[in-house]
Amino acid sequence: MPAYPDRSAEITAALGSLPSGTPVSEVARRLLDLFTSGSIEPGTRLPAERHLASTLGVGRSAVREALAALEILGIVDVRPGSGTYLRGTASDLLPQTLRWGLLIGERKTAELLELRSGLEIYVARLAANAADPAALKAIGGHLAKMRASIGDLPAFAKADRDFHSALAKAAGNTALLDLLDVVRSLLQVYANRAVSGEDEALRAVEEHAAVFDALERRDADAAASAMAVHMATASERLAAEQASATP
Repeated sequence: MPAYPDRSAEITAALGSLPSGTPVSEVARRLLDLFTSGSIEPGTRLPAERHLASTLGVGRSAVREALAALEILGIVDVRPGSGTYLRGTASDLLPQTLRWGLLIGERKTAELLELRSGLEIYVARLAANAADPAALKAIGGHLAKMRASIGDLPAFAKADRDFHSALAKAAGNTALLDLLDVVRSLLQVYANRAVSGEDEALRAVEEHAAVFDALERRDADAAASAMAVHMATASERLAAEQASATP
């Protein structure tokens, strides 16, 4: 039994048809446009695959693959024997939608690195003004863990990630946090291996310590400058790691 009245006719009418030969990514895009419009309530059961395929003018396999991709991203919930349901509100779906858009688009690592640098620098500036004592304590704790795990690079990488996550939370801008989380996740395959030795780890600790010192002094300009220095060296390491991993 659907959580809401049957809205199959309304949903199919809102979708409209697609050109023949449309790839799965475009089918998913059309569904996403509808799901994030705010006109469909969370928990609504979607029309059956055959109805969606007929409305969009594509094969059922394209609809099935698009829904499978959207389920992986957390947009819909496919329940065998029951149907497919929309999981959240438009605002709930924002992070997944951002991730989807970046994943299916042609992206270049260099552009993602530039985007991450700009976001991290802005986050540092905001956090210098917005971080409360509890947030500063959390950020400082992650810095201490970085210092303590210089000889354990996997643990060091986790403490590094936690430092940046705590910093972003301290900035107090949830939309910025969502976007930064998406960009970081797309770069994570390289970021986990970017610090390859103790010398690089020590340099990274010094750079993070400079950011933290500026945060404690409530110096937004210094925090942004320190993060810019860190992002320059971190981006160089990430780009080098990506280049070495590319066949």
